[in-house]
Amino acid sequence: MGKKHQTPLLDELKKGKWISFVREIERAAEKSERTEDLLGQVEESYRDKVNHWKHGGMAGVKGYGAGMVGRFSEFPEKYPGIKECHSMRIIPSAGFFYNSDFLRKLADISEKHAGGLLNFHGATGNIQILGMSQAEAEDAFQAIAELGFDLGGSGSDLRTPSCCAGQARCEFANYDTMKICHDLTEEYQDELHRPAFNYKFKFKFSGCANDCVASAARSDLAFIGTWKDKIKINQGEVKNYVQKFNVQKYVLDKCPTKCMWFEGDNLVIDDENCVKCMHCINEMPKALRAGDEKGASILIGAKAPLVTGPRMGMMLVPFYDINEDAKNDYEQLKALISNMWEFWDEFGVSRERIGELIGRVGLNTFLEGIGLEPMPEMVEHPRSNPFIKFTEEGEE
Repeated sequence: MGKKHQTPLLDELKKGKWISFVREIERAAEKSERTEDLLGQVEESYRDKVNHWKHGGMAGVKGYGAGMVGRFSEFPEKYPGIKECHSMRIIPSAGFFYNSDFLRKLADISEKHAGGLLNFHGATGNIQILGMSQAEAEDAFQAIAELGFDLGGSGSDLRTPSCCAGQARCEFANYDTMKICHDLTEEYQDELHRPAFNYKFKFKFSGCANDCVASAARSDLAFIGTWKDKIKINQGEVKNYVQKFNVQKYVLDKCPTKCMWFEGDNLVIDDENCVKCMHCINEMPKALRAGDEKGASILIGAKAPLVTGPRMGMMLVPFYDINEDAKNDYEQLKALISNMWEFWDEFGVSRERIGELIGRVGLNTFLEGIGLEPMPEMVEHPRSNPFIKFTEEGEE
């Protein structure tokens, strides 16, 4: 199939030394007229500096209120192939593990029912088939279901949980991220597929403070692997590192709480003041290791920019024994999540993330509503108002 749209601006993007998304779209366009039309509209968007997708209209499959993101061309007569150019979200396997047989079959589904374009995994964490029309959505969904996969979250629902590879591949992981990600995905199918929340809600699971899925910045409830006891120190390996590079400059001086120092040739760590950031472990992995009492910190309220701008997650539970709770199918955690959602449902407003709700009603009110006791670690910054109102005990 010959190229029917001239794309001089997109062609400029192929001249750099890095791999260009334009080349990938062009490869798909060789087999798909709809993807050829996509090239034409993207070129026009670059020229006009305007996004030529219009809002309005729904996309979905039978029985599901989520899983597809509707996208409609502003110029359906000019680019008929992308009159409808929906994205179908597919829940990935925990840790993003696939075999080549699945990938080939998924590519076949994309070529048959869409534009031959796939996205792994983007900001959503999902696999996405791009360029779907409503007429082909049901057949594509049934083909995906035969592979053992399901549609992910979209809209005001629980978005698809995602995690790092955790203990499957990483020596730093403090808990089984893939197990909890899979378990909560299975537990909350209704919340994933049938939007009933005020707005989106995201779980993300990182096995350690390196946070390879950026959960602390991108999820309403983030789980960061940590430990409770002391960092393990191998003083012999510390001495080896001292011979290799400037440990004082690149490790001790970069410690955020300055809780490390040398006494003679031995490294000393004030574990009471250690915030478990893992910088020292990353720099000297043979000398330093996480302790034995492993678990997770739970942060709440992170989100990317929209109405009130970006926010990082706030500490909610400094140490949660996630490994112990796993033996009971995360019974305590699910009870906590239920309390959060009930409070959010009752007091939240439309398009208000849970972190924004906490900012509006106050942390004390939120903690009281979900049944958690306040802790010093929850304090984001010292209060700016020096005045406190005291009341007599028992005063009406």
